[in-house]
Amino acid sequence: MFVSKMTLNQSSLFGQVDDLQDLTFIERPIRRSLKTAEEIEKLTVDEDLNDIERAVYLLSSGQDVQRASVIINLPNLVRQNPAETFRRVVPKVREVLHVAGADMQLAAAGSFLTLLQDDIVLIQTHTHSILQIVLLNLDHRDTVVSNAWLETLLSAIDALPKETIRQEILSPLVSKAQLSQSLQARLASCRILGKVACKFESPIVKKDLLPLVRSLCQDVEYEVRSCMCRQLENIARGIGLDHTKAAVLPELVELARDEGSTVRLAAFDTIINLLEMFDSDDRTRVIFPLVKTFCEKCFKADEAVLASLSFQYGKLCHGLSASFTEEQHLWFLEFYKKLCVLGLQHENGHSDNQVYPLELESKYALVRRNCAYNFPAMVLFADPNHFLTELYPTFSSLCHDPEITVRRTMAEGFHEIVKLLGPNVHFIHKELVVLLQDDSLEVLDALLSHLQETLELATSRGEGPGPESKQLIVPELVPALAAAEQKAALSLRWRVHERLLQRYACLPRVVSADQIYFRFLQRMFAIVTTNNVLPVQREAARTLCMFLRYNRKQEQRQEIIGKVLQELAQGRSYWNRLRYLDLCEIAMELFSKAYFCKHFLIQALELVNDPVANVRYKLCHMLPQLRSTIRLPADKHLLQQLEFCVRKLLCREKDKDVVATVRKTVLELDKMDITEPYHKRHERDLLDQKKEKEETLLLEMEQLERQQSEAKLTSEKHTEKKRRDSKTGLSGTKGLSGSTSGATLSTSSGKELRKAKLARSRSLSSHPTTPKMANPDKTLKVKDSGSCPGKGKNLLPMNADEALRSHHFSVAAASSVLSPTPSASSMPVLIRSNTTNTLVDHPHQHQHRSSTLDHRSTNGSKDTQSRKLSIQRKSNSFGMQSGRE
Repeated sequence: MFVSKMTLNQSSLFGQVDDLQDLTFIERPIRRSLKTAEEIEKLTVDEDLNDIERAVYLLSSGQDVQRASVIINLPNLVRQNPAETFRRVVPKVREVLHVAGADMQLAAAGSFLTLLQDDIVLIQTHTHSILQIVLLNLDHRDTVVSNAWLETLLSAIDALPKETIRQEILSPLVSKAQLSQSLQARLASCRILGKVACKFESPIVKKDLLPLVRSLCQDVEYEVRSCMCRQLENIARGIGLDHTKAAVLPELVELARDEGSTVRLAAFDTIINLLEMFDSDDRTRVIFPLVKTFCEKCFKADEAVLASLSFQYGKLCHGLSASFTEEQHLWFLEFYKKLCVLGLQHENGHSDNQVYPLELESKYALVRRNCAYNFPAMVLFADPNHFLTELYPTFSSLCHDPEITVRRTMAEGFHEIVKLLGPNVHFIHKELVVLLQDDSLEVLDALLSHLQETLELATSRGEGPGPESKQLIVPELVPALAAAEQKAALSLRWRVHERLLQRYACLPRVVSADQIYFRFLQRMFAIVTTNNVLPVQREAARTLCMFLRYNRKQEQRQEIIGKVLQELAQGRSYWNRLRYLDLCEIAMELFSKAYFCKHFLIQALELVNDPVANVRYKLCHMLPQLRSTIRLPADKHLLQQLEFCVRKLLCREKDKDVVATVRKTVLELDKMDITEPYHKRHERDLLDQKKEKEETLLLEMEQLERQQSEAKLTSEKHTEKKRRDSKTGLSGTKGLSGSTSGATLSTSSGKELRKAKLARSRSLSSHPTTPKMANPDKTLKVKDSGSCPGKGKNLLPMNADEALRSHHFSVAAASSVLSPTPSASSMPVLIRSNTTNTLVDHPHQHQHRSSTLDHRSTNGSKDTQSRKLSIQRKSNSFGMQSGRE
């Protein structure tokens, strides 16, 4: 089997060799020389000739390539010797151009334009000779050549003086604009009239140019009428506001009703460009009916003009919006909505299943794309506050359009719409996610241009009327961003992937650190370690550093740094270790010197022992940058380690490229502190201090957030505990009866009473009081104790009782000082109240207390609550009085 295969392969190989041998017999002989001796003789020029003589000789008897070389070099000849060049060379050039081909004509047009624009020609006669050549070749039979000479003349008009333009250009222009002249000459006259109108004053334009303008606007050829119509804008600006209404507006109205669609379109564009020159009355009475008729006619019968109409629609609406009534404003808005769904729906809103021809379908797609281009202007026209009711369905339709170009245009202007909506930006969060998840990479690429601005505005202003609008977008936005990155990574367009990763550096300002940590961080590591495109890897490393830079959680930062060191600095692949050095370069830009030296420098210097020469080679190139991060004398040990690495490379390195690089690096290290200017070093130190302050601020913010979260958790626990305690106390209160006996009340509050009596007896042991002050206190005390039927409500009345007692004791002490003779009947009562748990009262007091208790037990909880509040107010007032005394 294998022998047969080998035989077959050998036979096919030998057959191919035989075919190649056959080809050698029919091989053409190779021409060893591109020019014959005779041709070389013709191209040879005498070396003794000067530049002017050589140019005249080549123009007279040289070949076309030599003549073209002279014409191209004509500006240099004029600079060197203008008099001889215009006397001998320019006449020869004029003769040659009569029979020259298109290439030589185009070269001559460029050379003469240089002569007219660069102020090389200073003499009037020379300008006259050049303009004569230019005007003579305007009637060239080749359209490309004549247009080139016309562009030369139009560009030269800006640099020519008025008198030269009047004599050399306007005089022959009158004859060229006549109907007897060729179509090409009349078209050129239209453009020349529009160009020179801005060079002269209004009376001259009105007197000399306006008759020619009217004649050309009524030309029999529609191309001439269309060309002159587009120049009416320059004519109007030349004659001024006063004469525009009388001279230009009637011509525009007539041209807007022309039978040719090209002429009508030119009139429409000119009207839009001149809207600011018409007053409000003209806009309302003349312009609006004219434009409305034009739009309706184009929508029904002329699809070719709809493309230009849709492109200018935003400018049209803004130019006329100041003069619109509410009805007119609504009509233009509804017409725009029809344009946005042209080719997709019928006017009644049902789906359009009609299959259009391919050409018509492409025209409709172009109209919708122009509508998407004008959508920000229409948001401003309709008022952003009315976006949801007026334009949101149209906006959603354009974002879901079947044509990629329409969706791409919406993505390009999405940031403008976000700016205009402001606090109502949450209305379009859904469409932002839709465009991020679009199937076409072109749409995503268009969205990337302003993705950072779009995301920041969409999240910072996404408060809206609902308090959770900002929180609602993040769960939808994060998966969309992750899916967009995956789609870009799977495509072959690595530049789109690189741009996307570059824009993702703004995510710390858009989403939370936890979302970045769990959804994007691991993906960045995977790109750095596994992607095959170096720019994509480096951009992923930069984005990774940005995530690390603005992460506020110490645990996550330590884990990220540990993973960087493990997978990159200590990675098994030398490619990963090279990426670690790239990451170090980025880290030196983003982080402060102290942070870099603490987390990255040591591991970078350890790569001096790397077995792969490429890693050591890159490390040698980075040594001056690493040295610049070391601050003395604080980082003296790091400087010693860097010097040790350099010595090791000088002593042990065997690779010749690394050795050459390290020797060059040593010289740079020696010159670093000497050659660097002081102001640059000072600016770098200030920038480093700013970075260090930002890092310190991030740490402080992290601690503050942690304290706030802990305090919030503690308060929630405390609130929950109080709620449970209040429920328990409420159930205990409901279980007790209001008709509890006096013995039960004294037992439940015995501990509080004993504490209060003990304090009173100790404070009054040296200041006896009169029985008149003691008896009311006992009566009040009994009432207070009786007003608390349950244990859970006994604390507040006892506190009020203690306040009353303290006030009573202070009054008693003052009375004892005033009357040194104590009362003998008060002392035993105080001793008994301090040694026993029962209160000694008079019989009528006991009866009063019993009746009070019976009465309170029948009233219910409402009376108890009111008495509790009244006693608390009394206790507070007594406490304030005692404090003042």
